[in-house]
Amino acid sequence: MSGLVTGDAVVLGLQPARLPSRALALLIDLVVVWSVYLIVMVGVVLASTVLDDAAVAALSVVAFLLVLVGAPIAVETLSRGRSLGKLACGLRVVRDDGGPVRFRHALVRGAMGVVEIMLSFGVIACLASLVSARGRRVGDVFAGTLVVRERVPAQRAAWVVPPPPAWLAGRFTGLDLSGVPDDLWLAIRQYLTRMRQLDPAVSWSVAVRLAGDLASRTGAPVPDGVPPAAYLAAVVHERQGREVRRAHAAAARASADAAAERAARPGADTAAATGPTAGAQVASGPAAAVPEAAAGPGRQEERTGPAPTGADAPLPPAPGGGFAPPA
Repeated sequence: MSGLVTGDAVVLGLQPARLPSRALALLIDLVVVWSVYLIVMVGVVLASTVLDDAAVAALSVVAFLLVLVGAPIAVETLSRGRSLGKLACGLRVVRDDGGPVRFRHALVRGAMGVVEIMLSFGVIACLASLVSARGRRVGDVFAGTLVVRERVPAQRAAWVVPPPPAWLAGRFTGLDLSGVPDDLWLAIRQYLTRMRQLDPAVSWSVAVRLAGDLASRTGAPVPDGVPPAAYLAAVVHERQGREVRRAHAAAARASADAAAERAARPGADTAAATGPTAGAQVASGPAAAVPEAAAGPGRQEERTGPAPTGADAPLPPAPGGGFAPPA
C-alpha cells in the first residue's frame, strides 16, 4: 500500500516504513536500552554486598520491568511515537487513522514486544512484518498502530484545478458570481484539487453539497445532466477567466494613461518656450517695423503699432514666395 487512508477515505501523505528501516531503528533502541539496563544491573550487583538474595532478585525484576519494558513505553508515549532509533531513522508510530499514539497504544506495543522481540529474538516480529501488507508486527495489530516514514522524498503537489469538460466551455459566461463568498471559493478549490484522493462515494457527496451551495449563491440551478464536479470546475474556470480579463483591461488602461501622459509632455514644453521668454526676444523700435521674411505664402507678418496704409502699404508677396522688391 502506498499511503495511509483515514476513516473519511482521505489518503494521507504518509508512507508505511519498510522492514530494514524498522529493524535498524529497533537495533538502536535495543542498544540504548540494554546499555542502560547493564549499568543498572552493575549497580544492583554492587549493592548485593549489603542486601540479601531476595532483595537482589526483587531489584533485578524491577530493573527489568522499568528499563526494558517501562522505559520504551514511557518514551514512546511522551514523544508521540518517536523513540531514539525511530528519530534517527525518520520513523514514527501513529494510529491507523494517522493520529498520534497514546499511552494505551504504547502499552500494548510494549507488552507484545517483550514476547515477539525479546523472548523470540525478533523472529516473530520479522515474520509478522513480512506477512503484513503494511509491515505491521503483532503489537501493531493489537494496538491499532502503524510505523510510518516521516522523511520522504519531497514531491511537488499539483494544486491545480482540473479543467472542465470541453462541452461546458463558455456555458456559464452570464452567471452572476458576485454573491459567492471567498470561503466557498476556497472550499471548492480545495475539493477540486484533492477530489482524486477521495473515495468515489465521498467525493460525489461533497461535490453535490458544494454545487448546491454555489447554485444557491448564484441564483441559477445546476443544469440538468451536468455532473456536480464538472459544474464546479466550469464555474471556477469562468471566474478565473473573468479575473484574467479584468487584469488585462486594467493593464491596458494603465499603459494608455502612461502613453497619453508622455504625449502631453512635449506640448507643455513647447507652450512654455513660446511664453514670456519668447516674447521678450521681440525687438522694439524702428527695427520692429521692418517686416520679416515669411516661411511660405499665406503667413502674416508681425508688426508693431498700427498697420500702414496708402503708399506705405507693402506690396503683395511675389508668386515665387517672399516679398517683391520695391518699385
